[in-house]
Amino acid sequence: MPQYAILIYEKELPGGVADIPPEVMEANLAVGPKIEAMGARVVHEQGLQPVAQARTIHKGGAVTDGPFLESKEVIAGFFVVEAADLDQAVAIGKLLPIMDGAVEVRPLMEV
Repeated sequence: MPQYAILIYEKELPGGVADIPPEVMEANLAVGPKIEAMGARVVHEQGLQPVAQARTIHKGGAVTDGPFLESKEVIAGFFVVEAADLDQAVAIGKLLPIMDGAVEVRPLMEV
């Protein structure tokens, strides 16, 4: 079954995970069974540390603090799912509660 990365973009909250409203956390926890009910499978999921912990390596080897892109939203976390096709992966992405950002669904390269 093809795999898809589902990237979660949100504005970074000052208190990190502690500032996520309880109803959003509950909605996130409810996504797993919904994905399974669709016949898809979460291969991996991971939240990310704040962007202050990130480093970006540029062409030529220069290293800078923070994420590469200048934006209000950062990648807060990601899933890798096995889904029948891109349409099903997009349907899974729509299950994720977004406070003030977006979700990107991207097919993974098959090796």
